[in-house]
Amino acid sequence: MSERKFNLTTDPWIKVIVSDTNQELKVSLIDLFKNAHQYRQLAGEMRVQDLAIMRLLLAILTTVYSRFDTAGQLYDWLIKGTDQFGSDAKFDEDYDEEEIEEDTLTTWHELYQKGQFSNLVIEYLKYYSNRFDFFGKHPFYQATKEEYDSLVPANKAVAKGKGTVAIKQINRRVSESNNSPALFSPKAGEYKNEMPIDELVRWVITYQNYTGVTDKTKITASEKFSVSPGWLYKLNPVLISGKSIFETLMLNLVLYNQGEQKIALERPVWEFASAKAYISERQTGDLPDNLAELYTSWARVLHFEWSEVGQATIFSAGLPKIESTNAFIEPMTVWRQDDKTGKYRPAVRSLKTLSKSMWRNFSNYVNVQTANDTQEPGVIKWLRLLKENQLIIRNRLLTLVSIDLIDDGNATSQSPTTELYDDMSIDIGVLFDTNNVYYWPARIEQVIDLTQKIGQDFWIFARNLGKMRGFQKDGLTGFANQLSTQFYYGLNEPFKNWLASLTDEDKRDPKIIAWQNQLRNYAFNEGQKVVDTSSSRDIKGIITEHGLQNIFILMDQFKFNVNLDLKKGR
Repeated sequence: MSERKFNLTTDPWIKVIVSDTNQELKVSLIDLFKNAHQYRQLAGEMRVQDLAIMRLLLAILTTVYSRFDTAGQLYDWLIKGTDQFGSDAKFDEDYDEEEIEEDTLTTWHELYQKGQFSNLVIEYLKYYSNRFDFFGKHPFYQATKEEYDSLVPANKAVAKGKGTVAIKQINRRVSESNNSPALFSPKAGEYKNEMPIDELVRWVITYQNYTGVTDKTKITASEKFSVSPGWLYKLNPVLISGKSIFETLMLNLVLYNQGEQKIALERPVWEFASAKAYISERQTGDLPDNLAELYTSWARVLHFEWSEVGQATIFSAGLPKIESTNAFIEPMTVWRQDDKTGKYRPAVRSLKTLSKSMWRNFSNYVNVQTANDTQEPGVIKWLRLLKENQLIIRNRLLTLVSIDLIDDGNATSQSPTTELYDDMSIDIGVLFDTNNVYYWPARIEQVIDLTQKIGQDFWIFARNLGKMRGFQKDGLTGFANQLSTQFYYGLNEPFKNWLASLTDEDKRDPKIIAWQNQLRNYAFNEGQKVVDTSSSRDIKGIITEHGLQNIFILMDQFKFNVNLDLKKGR
């Protein structure tokens, strides 16, 4: 069999949408960075796949522009080593963090103003092209057979044929193991393990970020460890979406960590001498000290054995879980504080929270207090820094996006169950309002609290209706929750439209009163829909200890509660 080749820098594998034509196109890494301003968005098989690939792209940009300015000059606070692209550079012992902040902000602004990336990124990719070869001496995101065998127990070596994972399991649209068939797969059984190389590359990157914990093979370690489920899998991801791939990458390109931890040289996985060298550091489970390494972190050591006809047998060994407590180097997650310890961990979503839209957790994404005493996502803090330095347009909408893959809640499998996408748009001036007296984020949070209070009124209305219909316990709660979910689903678009309409020049009270009036009308209309579909039994009602109870009385009670809560909210 002739030698196989597939290099991510020159062979097309990234799916994008071309802005002018709205057509899908496959491009290489070099093509993408040359023409990022001409592509609207990534367009892979799943949105979580796009997110995983976007973080790979950001790792490249973070590495290059944390070392060099737009003219290709090494920053003054770095001492160059022997590598022309600075992989062995050192920080000057006398470096000033304010200087680092100023220089990286300048680089960011110059790139943003130019509207495309400098040629240095292309030169970097060409220099490291051998590390992006899927079949090369250092196969991309894989270990060689010799490396794999040296990292796992002898009885798990490649020659033993154990510890394999199928392509149909790496494909997160299928996620099928050999023991549990995926009944509603987008592929028929005989085709589940067939895949072109470009798609396989996309899924390998995704799998390293969204792995379950069913693997039986682990790397050899001196101490027992919990297998990593994939770093992105255990976040509540948030990013900023732009009008093009260039703008999206720029808005999420965090070049300065604002003092969260000691600054370290960026080091993506391909800059390690070998897969084994990377694993020797990765096996501790410690949080990486640099963003590029975190963006490209592995959850599994993978090795591919290829047959004469081009079929792959994939060997997989688990790596230790990365510590995520106070992991503020990660910019793309929402945080949750532990009431007992005061420490923060990523606010992982579950099946129970699927119906709760992004805007209802507004304070998780935005600091709603004028004092900066909450832990915002890193991308929001970065944008705040850009705005404070007047490097980003003041009056423009920002779209915050949440993309998540929710597992089954089973600690022994953590298999994917559903993909979640949500967004909300908000004016930069509103997001980073500096008016302490009429601070928009605080007022928005008050509006959301009131809106959810009206939602609670509707839930009580639905629950009382369920009681009248004779539902008991779980059935009663389920009935109320179902109607409540429908209530909020219909409320999502109107609220997001109201949020996007706000500006920092608005008078606050009239905009809030306008929403309250819209909310009242919506709530009454939703209640009336229930009344209009009522049965004769609902109309007749039942006799309770409080007298007659029927659908009309319940509706009157609901209206009374809504009006009372809106009055309190004024």
